[in-house]
Amino acid sequence: MTENNAHDDWWKQAVVYQVYPRSFKDSDGDGLGDINGITSKIGYLKDLGVDALWLSPFYPSELADGGYDVIDYRNVDERLGTMRDFDELTHEAHANGLKMIVDIVPNHTSTQHVWFKEAVDAGRGSRARERYIFREGRGKHGEIPPNDWVSFFGGPAWEQVEDGQWYLHIFAKQQADLNWQNKDVHEDFKKTLRFWSDHGADGFRIDVAHGLAKDLTSRPLAEMGEWDMHDQLNPDGTNPLWDRDEVHSIYREWREVFNEYTPARFAVGEAWVVPEHQYRYASPDELGQVFNFEFAKANWSREEMKAAIAEGLASADRSGSTTTWVMSNHDVPRVATRYALPQVKSTSHHQFAKDWILRDGESYHENHELGTRRARAALLLEAGLPGSVYIYQGEELGLFEVPNIPWNRLEDPNAFHTRGKWTDKGRDGCRVPLPWVAADAPHPADWDENFGDGASFGFSPATTAYGKPASAPHLPQPLWFKDFAEDSEHADPTSMLNLYRTALSLRAHLLTPTGSTQVQWSTVAGHEASTLSYSREIAEFGAAAGVATAAAATSTIAPQQEQERSDANKRRRFVSITNFGSTPIELPEGKVLLSSTELVDGQLPGDASVWLSAPESYDNGTKASTSASTNNNTNLDAADK
Repeated sequence: MTENNAHDDWWKQAVVYQVYPRSFKDSDGDGLGDINGITSKIGYLKDLGVDALWLSPFYPSELADGGYDVIDYRNVDERLGTMRDFDELTHEAHANGLKMIVDIVPNHTSTQHVWFKEAVDAGRGSRARERYIFREGRGKHGEIPPNDWVSFFGGPAWEQVEDGQWYLHIFAKQQADLNWQNKDVHEDFKKTLRFWSDHGADGFRIDVAHGLAKDLTSRPLAEMGEWDMHDQLNPDGTNPLWDRDEVHSIYREWREVFNEYTPARFAVGEAWVVPEHQYRYASPDELGQVFNFEFAKANWSREEMKAAIAEGLASADRSGSTTTWVMSNHDVPRVATRYALPQVKSTSHHQFAKDWILRDGESYHENHELGTRRARAALLLEAGLPGSVYIYQGEELGLFEVPNIPWNRLEDPNAFHTRGKWTDKGRDGCRVPLPWVAADAPHPADWDENFGDGASFGFSPATTAYGKPASAPHLPQPLWFKDFAEDSEHADPTSMLNLYRTALSLRAHLLTPTGSTQVQWSTVAGHEASTLSYSREIAEFGAAAGVATAAAATSTIAPQQEQERSDANKRRRFVSITNFGSTPIELPEGKVLLSSTELVDGQLPGDASVWLSAPESYDNGTKASTSASTNNNTNLDAADK
């Protein structure tokens, strides 16, 4: 167990790894990742240096939205395993010192959920229909939807049932929105939280946390059609669908459930809200933590990154909790791709990358070398900050987006239902099954020579338990995945994977033990406009048992330097510097702990970050001292697809 996980409030400084189960590891050859596949890689996650794994939905589902259309909240999809498999996964994770976080989807259920089937059968005015949001339609015979809202996945946000009423679905029509003014809904989700806590879950990730409470009665629904459903911000409290004050009473109720356990459970909310509202979800009286999406939305820009960090820290101070740092997840284009494309501000986050994906990645040049440099630099910028770091699977391999999946092989409902200005190819490009073994390379597919067929880079076994060839992965893998396979990166001390391992090890031993959440902004003299620098309290290097060994395993810090570092780091500060410019910079006085790319004549190149151990009262303008070994941990060649 990591030192951090020994604390009851472990989640406040945790490194959390998001597993998208269907694309992580397939154990039985059906082309879908599964629970046993995750269990088989617990050792990998432990060696990576994470504190917890978060499982995206693994519940029974029609897969209308990648598992976020839940049929049964208290079971495992039979295609992914059984409850016994889940219990074994939890046991193995805990035995290796890792915590477990499971995804809860409270805004909507699948239309195959027993409640919704009952609601359709029971008819108008029934108790069963009160659990959902059913309304009468407009027009002479109610044949027109109650208003003109457009769902996130395209088409009307209302679907008509056989007796003529309409139900609300903010997302796919297979995802019926629940009515959180109904007592049954409240009680059933408390039951679900207890169920997974009793099965070993240490925390929860709450999907669409800002969308549960809705005001659909204060005005006629037809008038509410003026609201754009896609505008999720609610700075003044007037939005009828998002971030309403009433949602917080739900989470205060959940906090009572969390506190029934020792240690108390926690939750992190997916809430796309204005920064000044984040703190409410993260209150110790509610979920405990909320995603700081401002960091994920930022372009590779000093100004945008600093604003995102400052807002996250301010929100954490106000909530009495800690913030989160997120660069990617299963809903957004991969970070290496975002940074490889032109950095253009847009009215909607990641719009430039989404437009590029819509055109199969052919409209703009994706500079793989630059994207990798920036992703490496962003890791150090992020991982040195106080709070929790969330890593999306494959991020540690430096994977790029797969924009050119043929349209007839896509799964995301966005691709099939969005139209007009909302047209979107979807999120499948960041959900392609992971490459584990370079030697298990497929041959070019007959249907597209850029993709593989006949093997899966170790994602699936070669054969099923019955001796038949394994099915193809549920999403096709590009042939260039070979350069990013886990086993190849494991053997390369300069790889992205080993940079992650080293950075997370240093974070765990030098930063997390201090318990400090304070950051001091600093500057690099003469480069104020192009650099982002901060400092933090640092633990004594000699007190960090095992850090020299862990670092030496990735050829970053030689074991013989341990005593020198032990003496040098007493009464010192941790300093992180990121150079967003193109001109190399002289570093302040200090010993180099880690750099995202090779320093040149003691200078930090552009699009790079460095971690220093500096004197406690170091002068920001003092010339660098880089007598300690610098890190040559770079993997630009691997990004040349």
